[in-house]
Amino acid sequence: MWFAGGPMGPWAGGGRGGGRYGGGRPWGRARRGDVRSAILALLAERPMHGYEIIAELSERTEGLWRPSPGSIYPTLQLLEDEGLISMQSDDAGGKKRFSLTEEGKVAAAEVAKGQAPWEQVAAGAPAGARALRHAMGRLMPVVGQVAMTGGLREYEEAAKILDEARRRLYAVLAGDQVRATSSGPPEGQPGDSPAS
Repeated sequence: MWFAGGPMGPWAGGGRGGGRYGGGRPWGRARRGDVRSAILALLAERPMHGYEIIAELSERTEGLWRPSPGSIYPTLQLLEDEGLISMQSDDAGGKKRFSLTEEGKVAAAEVAKGQAPWEQVAAGAPAGARALRHAMGRLMPVVGQVAMTGGLREYEEAAKILDEARRRLYAVLAGDQVRATSSGPPEGQPGDSPAS
């Protein structure tokens, strides 16, 4: 899935992969060069620490790409070893931010000659991916609100609506709209056990 780090939280499959369009996506993992270029491009704007870089990439791709710490931090270390970036302590917050060295500025200028790495990711996203992510972003806060403020009746009604939506989505995946109103997901699909 491509909701890495978005409103789906741990259900999103993000945070694990650092895939090309974010963690756990079926169309492959990011090449180190993509992460490397993105870091250089972002540090050309201002010093950042690792999680700022991750958050910036997620924000600039509307959640389509959220590299994992496991892909960001080794790349930061590599860039530091190559003399392209240096680490500096932030006395105020205790965070260690990275900034470009003179050599790093030259490398970042080369990256800037092409399309920004995050724009490449967004441009390559599947058609409709953003619309689906935005729909999920609008849904999850409402589910959370029901969970926080609802009573027994609201819980039961919300559970019925979500179960029906789940069944219909399985039907979409199966390419069989007729099964959208069946009593459960297509046979053999995960999530059709009582514990799901």
